[in-house]
Amino acid sequence: MCQKAFLIAIIICSSIPFYAQDDDNRVEFGFAYGLGNEFKNRNYTYTNQYFKLQLYYKIKDAKSFKYEFVLQPELNLATHQLLNLYFVKPDELNYIAKREQYTKLKSVKEYVLNIGFMVRKPIFKSASIYVLGSVGPMITDTETERLSKGFAFADVLALGFTFKYNKVIFDVRPNIRHVSNAGLQNTNSGYNTKNIDFGFLFTL
Repeated sequence: MCQKAFLIAIIICSSIPFYAQDDDNRVEFGFAYGLGNEFKNRNYTYTNQYFKLQLYYKIKDAKSFKYEFVLQPELNLATHQLLNLYFVKPDELNYIAKREQYTKLKSVKEYVLNIGFMVRKPIFKSASIYVLGSVGPMITDTETERLSKGFAFADVLALGFTFKYNKVIFDVRPNIRHVSNAGLQNTNSGYNTKNIDFGFLFTL
């Protein structure tokens, strides 16, 4: 079910540019790969790599800044392990079994639809820097001591750099990411990671 929903999101995202190609080069479309890991802590490990489709749509082109809407369907492949078994407290039901379960290394799949807003500052004719903030509904397929299986959100704050060569735009984006479910499910400690994306886009 999760894979079908992710595939539908990719198809929708892929089809949008074909209706916007004549809109004064307002659309950029491409792909990105990223990787990262948790901020240093004593409770858990979390490493991830992810793949994104990218759609940028220019909302406004002002004198010094450009404002853009961003849509990024994402498949995130992570590994997670509980380090501090005392994170699972004795007042939890079946806490000993949960400690044993959660301290095993786990593979986690996350299906995300990142929806964001970007402020871009051109620095040369072919280069720019930008700030990007996004919030995305997410489905995770694995329960851990920090996050329930199912629906959650992925929040990203990024500082990026783009360079255009011919018709290809190269994109590098260090970012921080927070995943939680806003208290909508039982377990909501979430994850905090530092990441970097490498991408390319085409102007349509």
